Amino acid sequence: MNNNSTPTPTMMPSSSSTTSNNGANVHHQNSSQVSASSSSLSSAESSSSTPVQAQPSQVEPTMFPRQIPHNMSFSDLMAEEMALSNQSNVDLEALQQTKQKFDYKNLRPSHFKKIRLLGRGDVGKVYLVKHKETGRYFAMKVLKKEEMIQRNKVKRVLTEREILATTDHPFIVTLYSSFQSKDKLYFIMEYCSGGEFFRMLQKQPGKCLPESSVRFYAAEVLLALEYLHFMGFIYRDLKPENILLHQSGHIRLTDFDLSKQTVQTVTPKIVKGFFSSDKKSKLDTKQIQQFNSFVGTAEYLSPEIIAGCGHTSTVDWWTFGILMYEMLFGTTPFKGSSQKDTFNHILHNKLEFPKDKPISKACKELIKKLLVSDQDKRLGHKNGAADIKVHPFFKGINWALIRNETPPIIPQVTDPEDTSNFRPLVDSDEEDEDEGSEQEENAENNPFKNFAYTSQKKLSYGVDKLEPSAHHDSHKDKEITQTRTSEVKQ
Repeated sequence: MNNNSTPTPTMMPSSSSTTSNNGANVHHQNSSQVSASSSSLSSAESSSSTPVQAQPSQVEPTMFPRQIPHNMSFSDLMAEEMALSNQSNVDLEALQQTKQKFDYKNLRPSHFKKIRLLGRGDVGKVYLVKHKETGRYFAMKVLKKEEMIQRNKVKRVLTEREILATTDHPFIVTLYSSFQSKDKLYFIMEYCSGGEFFRMLQKQPGKCLPESSVRFYAAEVLLALEYLHFMGFIYRDLKPENILLHQSGHIRLTDFDLSKQTVQTVTPKIVKGFFSSDKKSKLDTKQIQQFNSFVGTAEYLSPEIIAGCGHTSTVDWWTFGILMYEMLFGTTPFKGSSQKDTFNHILHNKLEFPKDKPISKACKELIKKLLVSDQDKRLGHKNGAADIKVHPFFKGINWALIRNETPPIIPQVTDPEDTSNFRPLVDSDEEDEDEGSEQEENAENNPFKNFAYTSQKKLSYGVDKLEPSAHHDSHKDKEITQTRTSEVKQ
């Protein structure tokens, strides 16, 4: 996959959306509409996705459609729109020159202004930050070195840094830079203003989605997992909390601290279609190396991990099936009253589907094939994602162009610092940041030596098309504070 050759999308209006009570623009699509997801990146590729003129107030219609870089930041887009509509004296040429000339190497904590705390974990925090020199917004993940060492998580954070630095995919959160101070580690990442997918899911009626929406999100997650397997990584912690919503409505996988890098890389090969009528070739990304780590979130753990009999990349297809089930029914299929009960259900209970919400035969069949206890009989064990992509549930999906489809839900975002899609959190850490030094970072006794990373390439290109929402009633949002009751990490 060569992301550098991705065509530049054109800004398009969202005229068919309606505003839901939870403050998000929900695009109502039936199954046939989503299963035919074949929208094109340009008018020459598909008539169904012909760019039309966006009509924001006070902006000259003759300026649209215009090309927007596929990774442009929200702040950059808003500044340009203001300038184009004569609402600001922003010098676009000077703005572009500043972005292109600025060298992001040798970043330090003092280069960023903290806007708001977005999330808090057991060993660190995530902030929305603004780069003081360029005005660009990022998500900054901060981890305490001492905590990482005491909890024996040094290898995990280095693996996460390696995975994020290596990957470059539209459905995986982008790492722009990583650096360290005397006491802390920093990840400068893409800011996804749509918030956690889990939070969005909790706001939906019944905490679930219609099958057409599940098909869309499952397809994007599947492409991300396929890419990770192709790059030689097993994700191992797929769940709604580890999926972010970009402001465009598309997903981003995040949180790779439980992921595993295999010793050998995947050798891709072309395999024949599953069915006699399927003449399309597919990419085999199967992983064969086994691991024995006992990691993951209790309700999403696969039988082979619980049993400790070794697992391969097929563990991701089990969690993929659990994710689909939760998106459809608002709960996981084997949840018990305790962690012990949950594990017992996963190992011994038969998969059952709620009768109060009918789903298609193809959807039910796919989940059954994914949630097979024997990993050697699970769908995906033979040819990886290729086996799943040809399943009838995904019939009609245009895998190459799904990125240009309109997502079922568009997050409400009014300005670059709008964090209403995240839970309100209070940051009690007011301590000054120790800038550290290059000499300290490269010291032989530093377990985080060579942690520093910067991709000028990723910083120079920009982000998906973006349609900021004009009307957002934050007081209508239900406060979502629910999290998983049990997370197993050893």
